[in-house]
Amino acid sequence: MTGRLNSAQPYAIGLYRIVIGLLFAVHGAASIFGVLGGAAGANGGTLDAGTWPGWYAAVIQLVGGALVLLGLGTRAAAFIASGSMAYAYFDVHQSAALWPIQNGGELSVLFCWTMLLLVFTGSGALGLDQLLAGRTTASATEEKPASEPVAA
Repeated sequence: MTGRLNSAQPYAIGLYRIVIGLLFAVHGAASIFGVLGGAAGANGGTLDAGTWPGWYAAVIQLVGGALVLLGLGTRAAAFIASGSMAYAYFDVHQSAALWPIQNGGELSVLFCWTMLLLVFTGSGALGLDQLLAGRTTASATEEKPASEPVAA
C-alpha cells in the first residue's frame, strides 16, 4: 500500500498545487476585478489601484496563484505568496486578537503554510516546471558530444 501511495505522490502534489493555485488566484481576481463577489469589505467592489497593502496583496495573489496553478516558477512564486500571507496575518489580523479563529485570519494562515509547503515540495507532476526541466535536460544531452576517455 505504501509503495502505491509513494508512486502517486508527485501526482497528488500536482493536483494539490493546482487547486491551491486556483483558489489563491481567484481570491486576487475578486479583489482586483470585482468578480465572484468582489473584494472583502468593499461591498462587492474592487480595491483601489495602488492602495497599500490590499491592492499589492491582490496582485501577488493573482499572479502568484496563476504561476502556482500552472506550475511555473512554483517555488519562487509560493515563497513570495507565503510571505505575503504571513504579512497579512501579522499586520492585518493579529492586532485584533491572538488566535486566527478569533481574528479572522484563518485563510491567511492556511495560505501561508500551504504555499510554504509548496516551496519545499516543488510543483509535483503536471506542472510546466517539470515539462521545461525535461526539455532542458533533453536538449542539453543532445547538444553535448559524448566524452570518451583519451588513451595515452
